Amino acid sequence: MAAPLLPPAVLDLLRSLSDGAPLVVFDLETTGTDRLADRIVEIAALRIPRDGEPTVLELRVNPGVRIPREATAVHGISDADVALAPSFAEVAPRVAAFLEGADVAGYNVRGFDLPLLAREFERAKVPFSLEGRRVLDAQSIFFKKEPRDLSAAVRIFAGREHEGAHSALADVVASAEVLAGELERYPDLPRDVEGLHAYSQPSESRWVDPDKRFLWRDGEAVFGFGAKKGKALAEVAARHPDYLEWMLGADFPDEAKRIVRDALRGVFPARAG
Repeated sequence: MAAPLLPPAVLDLLRSLSDGAPLVVFDLETTGTDRLADRIVEIAALRIPRDGEPTVLELRVNPGVRIPREATAVHGISDADVALAPSFAEVAPRVAAFLEGADVAGYNVRGFDLPLLAREFERAKVPFSLEGRRVLDAQSIFFKKEPRDLSAAVRIFAGREHEGAHSALADVVASAEVLAGELERYPDLPRDVEGLHAYSQPSESRWVDPDKRFLWRDGEAVFGFGAKKGKALAEVAARHPDYLEWMLGADFPDEAKRIVRDALRGVFPARAG
């Protein structure tokens, strides 16, 4: 496959970072966002040597488990798309060879892609180590250069410094100014509370509850923590109701307990669509 054409200035800039080792920029598409439990369904990588042309690796992977519809909605890859694809164990030597001797880069690779990739290599029993590699994470750089805290928002939307940050009343005033500033800056925002409520929801809507104890997988509630992590709430209610009883007596948020109480009555969260 021919390498995609990077603008010459971009390619030159990335090459200039090297002190000899090539740089591999990569990304994973996966069955979910749990870097320990989820699996790869696609990997793409661009290897940029100091001299010579970049080369591309692009592979679909059969994860060996169902791809939840929530994940398919994000990356567009379904079970049918990878039904005939090789497993990661089959392509692992090829992926490791592509990464051999290279530093790595990407967006949020330090927090997600690299730990998940390392776990897949471990399952495949193919050696892979980060020792000696430099990691360039574009997300970390972005967040350090463009802070996303309230003080930064006040600068952008209120045009002033946030004096008294972390004083409750000062933060209240600042938040009100930021909200008004957003409404002024973005004319496409809803102009009513109901509309802004909907717009304010996380775009992926992955979690069932605000405290992130349960998540959606194929439209049903699944445990996102503890001994039952990854298990469907309905399955646990049927087979291990004592676990739900334990949750009711333990220190869990009210909304999680409400979900558990309902589950013990045979009523489960429902997700439209």
